[in-house]
Amino acid sequence: MSTSTTRSYLESHALPDSTTEGGARLLRVASLSLLLHALLSAFSAFAFATFLAPPQPAWLLTPTNLKVYAFGISYGGQTTVVLGAIAGLAFLAYCIGMRRALMVFVVSFSLSLGSELAGTGTGLPFGVYGYSSQLGYKIASLVPFNIPTSWFYMLVASLAICGRILPATDDRTSRWWWAFVAGLVLTAWDVSMDPAMVKTNHWMWSVPDLSGTSAFSRFIGTPFFFGMPLTNWLGWLLTGIIVARVMLAIVPPSVWALKVSPSRLPLVLYGVNGLLPIAICFTHDMVLAGVLGFIAMALPLAAALRAERKPRPAPTRASRSMGDIAIVGD
Repeated sequence: MSTSTTRSYLESHALPDSTTEGGARLLRVASLSLLLHALLSAFSAFAFATFLAPPQPAWLLTPTNLKVYAFGISYGGQTTVVLGAIAGLAFLAYCIGMRRALMVFVVSFSLSLGSELAGTGTGLPFGVYGYSSQLGYKIASLVPFNIPTSWFYMLVASLAICGRILPATDDRTSRWWWAFVAGLVLTAWDVSMDPAMVKTNHWMWSVPDLSGTSAFSRFIGTPFFFGMPLTNWLGWLLTGIIVARVMLAIVPPSVWALKVSPSRLPLVLYGVNGLLPIAICFTHDMVLAGVLGFIAMALPLAAALRAERKPRPAPTRASRSMGDIAIVGD
């Protein structure tokens, strides 16, 4: 690679500049939002693991404390999710620009909302389920707004993890492989979350009578994991793959790897979202779900942190997609 080509490459793919006023502002917003998101997540995990676990203490049942409790249940989860989304969006805008970040948000929100609306309306692709009123305003009276919102920032974190552990080439096969791995990383979050949210009545499964169906339908549709059927994980994986693939059409793997993945902010965002469901599982007699959920989320995080210590190979060839330079992986 010639000197001029190298200089052009570095200028076009340099990490975001936090010294500019706009970049510094976005980074501050992302960092502050993530800090508040993490604090609320940690407090919620502590609360569900201690005084909110049955039997509830007498001091919580006073009229004043019950009002505080009701307010927290109504708005605490919504606020936590919104802060996570602000952190993810501001950080993504800092990395790739506001226009493309907003495109990623709109696409991921719309597609995941469509999947959730189909799920709550028809039972496909997740199974038959419904949301309670604990998660806030419901879009079309079916899906709380913070469900597709959380899909957005957790897929941002999942793709950032992919950028640390996968070769960052921009061909079609690589994009589908990235989407598949990102879907797996996202689904790992649900190992403990679904049992925890069902246990705390955030959503409910309503499994139909499967006695007259095929053996395969009974296999994937019968609740086997703390009231959750296998169709739920399959629906998560399918939706995650589709949404991640469209996100990768907007921002190719090389850009995720170069501009988003080097920061640890997405790793923290991913990790702190496991605190609450894992805490609930351990304190509500679902230890297996807590252990498996911890392992499922720890594996991609550990791989991402380990990859941080490995030197990445220098860019050697241009990507044919979107004019971006690809990094050849190990």
